[in-house]
Amino acid sequence: MEKEKTFSIEWGGRTLTIGVGLLAQQANGSCTVRYGDTVALCTATMGGIRPGLDFFPLQVDFEERMYAAGRIKGSRFIKREGRPTDEAILSGRLIDRAIRPLFDDRLRNDVAVVATVFSHDQENDADIPGLIGASCALAISDIPWYGPIAALRVGRVDGQWVLNPTYAQTEAGDLDLVVAGADGKTVMLEAGANEVNEEDAKQAIEWAHTQIGPVIELINKVKAEVGKAKANMFEPTTDEEKAAAAEKEAFKEKVFGILKELSPKFLFNEPLKSKKARKDAGHRLEVALDEALEKEGLPKEKREEANELMDEFIDLEVSRQILENGKRADGRALDEIRELDAMVGVMPRTHGSGLFNRGATQVLSSVTLGSPGMVQTLDTMEYQTKKRYFHHYNFPGYSVGETKSNRGPGRREIGHGALAERAIMPVLPAEDIFPYAIRVVSEVLGSNGSSSMGATCGSTLSLMDAGVPITAPVAGIAMGVASDEKTGRFRVFTDLQDLEDGIGGMDFKVAGSRKGITAIQMDTKTHGLPLETVKETLDMAKTARLKILDVIEQTIPAPRAELSPFAPRIEMIRINPDRIRDVIGPGGKMINEIIAACNVQIDIEDDGRVMITSTDMDGMKKAMDWVKSITREIAVGEIFTGPVVRIMDFGAFVEIAPKQDGLVHISEMAPYRVNKVGDVVKIGDMVTVKVYEIDSMGRINLSMKRALPDYKESNDDQRPLRDSGNGGGRGGNGDRGFGGNGNRGPRPNGDGPRPTPPPPITPPDIF
Repeated sequence: MEKEKTFSIEWGGRTLTIGVGLLAQQANGSCTVRYGDTVALCTATMGGIRPGLDFFPLQVDFEERMYAAGRIKGSRFIKREGRPTDEAILSGRLIDRAIRPLFDDRLRNDVAVVATVFSHDQENDADIPGLIGASCALAISDIPWYGPIAALRVGRVDGQWVLNPTYAQTEAGDLDLVVAGADGKTVMLEAGANEVNEEDAKQAIEWAHTQIGPVIELINKVKAEVGKAKANMFEPTTDEEKAAAAEKEAFKEKVFGILKELSPKFLFNEPLKSKKARKDAGHRLEVALDEALEKEGLPKEKREEANELMDEFIDLEVSRQILENGKRADGRALDEIRELDAMVGVMPRTHGSGLFNRGATQVLSSVTLGSPGMVQTLDTMEYQTKKRYFHHYNFPGYSVGETKSNRGPGRREIGHGALAERAIMPVLPAEDIFPYAIRVVSEVLGSNGSSSMGATCGSTLSLMDAGVPITAPVAGIAMGVASDEKTGRFRVFTDLQDLEDGIGGMDFKVAGSRKGITAIQMDTKTHGLPLETVKETLDMAKTARLKILDVIEQTIPAPRAELSPFAPRIEMIRINPDRIRDVIGPGGKMINEIIAACNVQIDIEDDGRVMITSTDMDGMKKAMDWVKSITREIAVGEIFTGPVVRIMDFGAFVEIAPKQDGLVHISEMAPYRVNKVGDVVKIGDMVTVKVYEIDSMGRINLSMKRALPDYKESNDDQRPLRDSGNGGGRGGNGDRGFGGNGNRGPRPNGDGPRPTPPPPITPPDIF
C-alpha cells in the first residue's frame, strides 16, 4: 500500500488537509479533504463516450454515512443508508453547479464525481470539504477540466464576517453564504439570509474572494506534485485528424454564415412574445437553412449535420444581440419583467392558495396547516431535528408541453423546492406565536424561466391567504447575462427566459422582502463572473423584486386576520411540567382517551406547553377543560362536589377532579363520631368536601364536616377523649395518626386485646 501524501494550510482557524495516494486509487483522480474532524473522500472517474448524446453526461453525488457521526439510523426497520436525504441531494447539486461550467462543452464522456463523508465532527459542514475535494480530484486527474476552483462559507456574527462558521455560529448569525470561484471570479453562489441588504451581500461576496486564494494555491501545489497529464480529447494529432477538424470547422463557418444572413427574417424581425412563437421561428429558420443547403447541392446527411448546429448558433446570436444592441428576442428592455398577475383564494377547500403568473411561468401554491405534532423529523448524518415549515415543488411534464411520466420528485424538484423554502423561512412567525406545522406545495403549471422564483411568490400569496402572520411578503426574480469571455464583456438583464439561458449565460436567482435578501442561488455557463457583474446583478434584482412585491401587495396587502374555516385551530395552555405525566397517563392511556373522546390532537412540550388542535370547537373546549381539570393545582380551602370512588375502613376516597381524588378520613365525615364509613357514604354517592390539608407527599386530605355551612372550629369534636395509648384515636395535633403525637403509638401489651371503644353517639338528623 502506498503511503499517503498530505498537504495542509491553516484556514479559518482550523487546519485544511488534502491527502492523496492512499484511498481509491482506481479512480482517475481521488483525494481526501479534512477540515476539523470532518473528512470527505472525493473521486472523479471518466468513462467512454455514449453515442448519440447531445449533452455532457456529468453525474455528481454527495454520499452521507451515518457512521461518520457515530450514529445509527433512527428507523426501527431500516438501518442501512438508502436513498440520499434531501440535504445530501442539495450538497450534491451545490458541487455540480460549481464544477460543471469548467468542463469543455464538447465532452461527451460519462464523468462521475462522488464525495463520500467518512467522518463528521458535528461542527463543520461537509459540503465545503466535498466541493474542495471534488475540485482537487478533477485537477489532479487526467479528465479535461479548466479548474481548479475553491469554495468557502461566509457567516456574519455580531456584525463580523466569519470564515466557514460552525453550525452554532451560522445559527447565531444572519447570513449563510457559499461562494465558489477563483481569481476573483464567481462560478457559483448559494445563500440564505435574514433579510440582509444588498450592500452587505456585496461586501460578503467580495470578502469571500479575499479568503479563497490560499485554497487555490494548495490545490495547485497538490496538482504540481501528483497531478496527471490531461487527456487530449479534442486536439487533432495526426494529419488525417487535422484535415478532418479543419474541414469540420470550415463547414461550421459556412453554416453560421448562412444562418447569420437568414436569422434577421425569423428571430429579430419582430418581437417573439410567446414560447410557441420562438419555437416556430426556430423551426422556420431550420427549414430555410435546409433549403439553402439543398440549393447548393449538399446531401441529406450533410444537411442534418448542419441542423445540429442550430441551437449553438441561436444561443450565440441571442447573446450577441443583447451585448451589441441591447435587443431581446421578445422585444423587452433589459430591465423589463414579463407581464405579472397574481390571485389568492383560488381553491375552495385548501387552507390557503395563491396563483402567480410571470409570462408563461405559472405556479399554484397551496397551504396546509397542521398540529405541532405534524412537524417533519429529520434524521441525517449531520443532525436529528424537527422542521415545522416545509415546501414541496412539483414540475410535471405538461408544464413545458412534454409527455414525460411523473415518477416522483427528482434532484431538480428537491433543489427548487428547497430554494423557495429557504427564501420564506426568515419571515415566518415564531413558533410561540403561531405553533402550526406548515406545508406549502407549489404546482408548476407552466414554465418558461425561473419557476422556483414563481414558487417563492406563490408561497407568499398562499401563506397570506391562509392567515399565516408572516412578517413581510417575499418575492424572487431570476437574472440573466449575455457575455463574451474573449473580450470580457458582460451585460446583465432581468427576468431570464428560455432562449436567454444558453452559452455564456447565467441563472442568478435572488429572493427577498422590501427590507433585504432572504435567498440567493447562482450558477453560470461561463468560467466565472467578475465581481462587478455580480454587484450589478444584485442591484437590478432588487429593483425587479420591488416591482413584483407591488403586485403581490395589491393582490393581498397583508395576511388575513382569520384562518380558513377548514383549517384546524390550536389552543395552548401552560401546565406545571411536573403534571405532564398526569395528562399522558400510564402508557399514554389518559392522553389517548382525551384524543379519542374529543376528536383532537394534543402535543405537549417539556416546558409545560399543551397544544390542542382540532376543527371541532366543542371537542376542543371539552379537551381543554379535561386537561385543566387533570392538571388543576388544588389549594387548601377549596370546596368540591364529587363521587365517592373507594371505601376503606379508615375513610372514603372522593374524586374532586378527573383522575384526582383525596381522602375523607372517618373522623372528617361528620361533626359527630362515625363508627363505620358505610353508615355515612357508599360508592357513587355525590358528596361535598373541603380541602383542609395537602401533605408533603402531595396527598389531599378532605373533610365533609368542614364543608358544612354552619361548621365551626370550636364545635369540631363532640366525642369523648380517647386514650392516646390505645392506638385507635386521632392525635392531639389534628394529623392523621394513632398516637398522641399524631404517629401510630405502640400497643401497651404488644399484641394484647384492644380496649373496648365507647358506645356510639346517635347522630343528629342533619342530612
